[in-house]
Amino acid sequence: MNEALLRSLTPSVLGILVRRGADFAAAEDAVQDALVEAVRVWPAGLPRDPKGWLVTVAWRKFLDQTRADASRRRREDLVDEEPAPGAAPASDDTLQLYFLCAHPSLTPSSAVALTLRAVGGLTTRQIAQAYLVPEATMAQRISRAKRTVSGVRFDRPGDVATVLRVLYLVFNEGYSGDVDLVAEAIRLTRQLAAAIDHPEVAGLLALMLLHHARRAARTAPDGSLVPLAEQDRGRWDTGAIAEGVGILQAALARDRLGEFQAQAAIAALHADAPTAEETDWVQIVEWYDELARLTDNPVVRLNRAVAVGEADGPRAGLAALAGLDDSLPRYTAVAAYLHERDGDLATAARLYAEAAHKAPDLAERGHLTRQAARLNARRSH
Repeated sequence: MNEALLRSLTPSVLGILVRRGADFAAAEDAVQDALVEAVRVWPAGLPRDPKGWLVTVAWRKFLDQTRADASRRRREDLVDEEPAPGAAPASDDTLQLYFLCAHPSLTPSSAVALTLRAVGGLTTRQIAQAYLVPEATMAQRISRAKRTVSGVRFDRPGDVATVLRVLYLVFNEGYSGDVDLVAEAIRLTRQLAAAIDHPEVAGLLALMLLHHARRAARTAPDGSLVPLAEQDRGRWDTGAIAEGVGILQAALARDRLGEFQAQAAIAALHADAPTAEETDWVQIVEWYDELARLTDNPVVRLNRAVAVGEADGPRAGLAALAGLDDSLPRYTAVAAYLHERDGDLATAARLYAEAAHKAPDLAERGHLTRQAARLNARRSH
């Protein structure tokens, strides 16, 4: 495989797609998919016109994704901007597509990635960020998944756990990313809850409702992020909170705890606190302990360190943070916050500035930059 040839051809292929009418981000995704295909095919024999081959494959990938995006938008047009409480409306075939993409011939992680790309409408970059892996790695994973299912019969749908994972990631991207998929994720989870009596399905629906209830207060009029402690709780959707808490309580009463129920319990404790100062951090730490036991997820342990810092003081939080990999997303921002709470403003300001450079989006970058500037201003007085 001539990697140097691929690197040299990439800019011109990208430029051709853009001139043909593809927007830059979509063209990048299509070219990435074409490069993955070249890595797979070219070792058997280099095409006579490598550049022409890449342009043809990339353009086909772009058209496929454009059609998939159009289908997703048509589904989203069927959904009200705010998901209505109560029973799920009549179902369409979208949820069935989720189950079919979660085919038993795929590993759970590959099934999730394929479904997010093919049905959820997320880009390879967005999926890679959700999985904390490089974009090229995720592109190869999705390509392998497509090859795996290309010759199989879709008569054995995947399991509920994989579909739940997909819905969770779609909701997260819609909640914090640049594609609004929140209402669609809630709609599909309502359908699943109506069709399957499963406490983790109920737990995921409760989690979505509790997080969505805070959405209006998460950003200021200028688009800047508003941290949870500073949000106007009067803007929280009390109806969604009440529905989410009710669903969660019924699920927990069945004594079959899973990770989505544990996450929903943490969200419910935040929603139940009249003010940030009245948050029951001790109980939140206990739920994070349960969640860490269930998942052994490093991001869970990172969030737990914040909760420990609130419950037992910033030094206890820093001690909990010390055992984690400092390359974790938002590790530096958490360290900055805990150092500020501990009174070390110089270290906190430096870490906020460092975290801003690593931030995944402009809103978070702006928030962290303002935090660093605020502390530097305090230190200069």
